Amino acid sequence: MSAFQDTMVITQRQLRLLTRVPEVLIFSTIQPIMFVLLFRYVFGGSIDSGQPGGYVQLLMPGIFVQTVAFTLAGTAAGLAEDMKKGLIDRFRSLPISQSALVLGRTLGDSLLNIVVLAAMGITGLLVLLGFGYALSWVGIFVGLSAKDARVVQNVSFLVTFPLTFLSNAFAPTTGMPRALQYFAEWNPVSTMVAACRELFGLENQFGATAGSFPSENPLITSILYMFLIMAIFIPLSVRKYKNVSN
Repeated sequence: MSAFQDTMVITQRQLRLLTRVPEVLIFSTIQPIMFVLLFRYVFGGSIDSGQPGGYVQLLMPGIFVQTVAFTLAGTAAGLAEDMKKGLIDRFRSLPISQSALVLGRTLGDSLLNIVVLAAMGITGLLVLLGFGYALSWVGIFVGLSAKDARVVQNVSFLVTFPLTFLSNAFAPTTGMPRALQYFAEWNPVSTMVAACRELFGLENQFGATAGSFPSENPLITSILYMFLIMAIFIPLSVRKYKNVSN
């Protein structure tokens, strides 16, 4: 079989797991809905969004991006669990491409995002899927490095939580300390959120970085971030997988 066919077989395996463990799909869908209700009705009244239509207009693009960013944790934990069960050793004994496992897992986890995002809306879907796919490669690298699923969960949240909460996803960055605004407005999550707001016809608010290339061109910057993340973590993940297999 070719590397492409091997990858498709692994992707099918990932999708079949959803039928055997439907709780993964159920809770993946419930989680973003829970965040919407929490931020909209608990915190929304105390945040001035500056958007026509109120805080919910500011919130929804951030929820979309947070949902696909959390793909990283699921990918990393799933791969670590497969390693713990000896699945990689089983694949080593088969005549398949060395990179098929990691490629198939990232594709399978990205397809899960389609179902979750479809439940929330489909505008900007392709851009969000691309961002989630890029971050899933970070999850592959973390999963192969940490190996234990409990450690992987902690490491994954150490990555995703600062990126999502130190961003423009849930509140305008203009109220943050100026030094923090540079990180908050230029991190990949913020540019992706800004790109979604632009696609949705909403206004973006920038503080310290107003007028810079990322603030003026958030969609282009987000695409550049995607390619940069994949350029770094795809070769690292494939090399790590080969080293683990050896």
